[in-house]
Amino acid sequence: MWSCQRDHAPHFQRVMVACSAIREGEKVGTQKLKAQQWFTHPVGMAVSATLATLLWGSAMPAIKIGYEALGIGSAAIYEQWVFAGYRFTLAGLLLVLFAAVVDRSSNAIDATGGAAKSGRSLSIWALRGNIGWRVTRLAAVQTFLQYIFFYIGLSLSTGMKGAIITGATSLFQMVIARMIDRSETFTPAKTFGLTLGFAGVAIVTLNQGGLTMSLNIGDLCLLVSALFGACGNVLARHEARQLPVLWLTGRQMLLGGIGLTVIGAWKAGIAPFQWDAATIGLLTYLAFLSAAGFSLWNLVMKYNRVSTVSMFLFLIPVFGVLLSAWLLDEVWNVWTFVALFLVVAGIVVVNRASVVRTVNKDSRAAS
Repeated sequence: MWSCQRDHAPHFQRVMVACSAIREGEKVGTQKLKAQQWFTHPVGMAVSATLATLLWGSAMPAIKIGYEALGIGSAAIYEQWVFAGYRFTLAGLLLVLFAAVVDRSSNAIDATGGAAKSGRSLSIWALRGNIGWRVTRLAAVQTFLQYIFFYIGLSLSTGMKGAIITGATSLFQMVIARMIDRSETFTPAKTFGLTLGFAGVAIVTLNQGGLTMSLNIGDLCLLVSALFGACGNVLARHEARQLPVLWLTGRQMLLGGIGLTVIGAWKAGIAPFQWDAATIGLLTYLAFLSAAGFSLWNLVMKYNRVSTVSMFLFLIPVFGVLLSAWLLDEVWNVWTFVALFLVVAGIVVVNRASVVRTVNKDSRAAS
């Protein structure tokens, strides 16, 4: 009898391990369902997208304050890249560690990006096979190329103007998504909402310059940055179909941040700054807003149509202008509030159309 029990012990242990894995899988599945319900609900999607754009809008004045505190001039391009590299490397590290703790599905990815089999999971740091190329490609577009131009452009422009030009990301993103995915349609409601949003951005732009708008090299760099940002957002949405968002976002930011640090350190050195408590706190905030903002936005993009959520990117210039006026003492006027009204109206038009379409679809399904 003892021999029989001993022979069955390994089998019993395997059964217990399998049951434990099933329970863990059910728990992860429930968490994913709750996340999907939140990010697809109109309120959840709007709150998440608005919070992400608020964080990104606050980056403009925060970076300008950082430039002044660290003595980074508009001509100090390599120091700007080192500063950006510090920010995104720290953000990536924070997000990688956070994802490892709270997102257990991050540890169940094989080298092709699918679910791991036979206990072979991707480690917390490893990037191998096809998945390594996919994450590196996203890092090159969404972090490295976007912010190598952004930091140069912002140093040669005002916080307000930088925020306003960043609003072009919305149009770029919708056009790119339409070119890649034919299911992304420009309905009359979306077109009207997009027009309202651009009208708001145009009003702020013209009235900041006395009804004139001139583009210099800094402004062109910001436009190029917006183009790469739009490409990165659409690419991140594509990759998030197979890879956990937190896992993906953390690693692409870490790789992009390392790339920015290396290219900047080539001329400026790895440690060109004198730090104090204030500047360390500012860098930490910039890292946090990057990690939180990109994670929220990539989750919103994963569960919704690009043409629906892109309208919220118009809030970046609005938040950027308001926060720049407050924190940098840059000039603003009543037209800023007119622009805010138009941007919010555009968002309401686009998302009201989405809600009506969803209700009609549910009604047809019920009948």
